[in-house]
Amino acid sequence: MFQSIGIPGLILILIIALVIFGPSKLPEIGKAFGNSLKEFKNATKDIASDDNASDKEENPTSSKN
Repeated sequence: MFQSIGIPGLILILIIALVIFGPSKLPEIGKAFGNSLKEFKNATKDIASDDNASDKEENPTSSKN
């Protein structure tokens, strides 16, 4: 996801965030971003597992090899 940004880009983003929000708000913003990212990952895992379960129900013989 962030492979194309690089270290200098991340440092620039951090400096801009520090100027905009100030040092007291950065930990709160980081925590909220981390929680949002965790919820997003869990939701995508749930969707993928639901999709895999529906595939197994449609093709029960495909798993028997």
